[in-house]
Amino acid sequence: MSRPIRLLLVDDHPIVREGLGLCLAGHPNLEIVGDAGDGQEALRKSRELLPDIILMDIEMPRMNGLDVTELLRKELPQINVLILSMYSSDDYVLRIVQSGARGCLFKDASPGELVKAIETVAAGETFFSAAVARGVLNQLVRQSSQWPALAGISNRERQVCAGIADGLSNKEIAQDLAIGVRSVDTYRLTLMNKLDIHTVAGLTQFAVATGLTFSDPWAESERNRCRDI
Repeated sequence: MSRPIRLLLVDDHPIVREGLGLCLAGHPNLEIVGDAGDGQEALRKSRELLPDIILMDIEMPRMNGLDVTELLRKELPQINVLILSMYSSDDYVLRIVQSGARGCLFKDASPGELVKAIETVAAGETFFSAAVARGVLNQLVRQSSQWPALAGISNRERQVCAGIADGLSNKEIAQDLAIGVRSVDTYRLTLMNKLDIHTVAGLTQFAVATGLTFSDPWAESERNRCRDI
């Protein structure tokens, strides 16, 4: 029998942490290894306990949940973060995805949906509730209309641009996308010509401004798809 999924509960309201604990206590495949009431404590306990999944609130003292998620993505990428949010604006849900969270659902979700989200993320997949997914899609569509240049960029050029924005070398981008280093350089030059951008710094600024990084949902899924080919 496989070991239970180890969970860290992070929320600045003790009653919420207690409620989550009671909600999940009856599932033998879940184990709550600890809880935290602010961002700094969440980081410390993540490093100490190395949970499989963190159920993360956003608005907390001493560092918000999205900043904690971004730091963990870089320092402890094996820990998956599942955001529990009360914010439903399109801008906010896109920010949640870009933080590196592996899933998100709103706090009015049912206990059954929460357990399903935990099990899905533990299995290596992402879980975003239908409302969150709609919000991300709406925001990406708006960004495309605000940046018409995106419409003329190919999928591969978007992938290369995302890699550059995340600070990857041509070799690292080539490995991620399973293509040659020379091909990466060709895509980069073509992209610069299309956008009339002549420096890597300028290309990075464009990618960040349009939300086009490997941490956004489209680029992350494309990178994973390329690795599986």
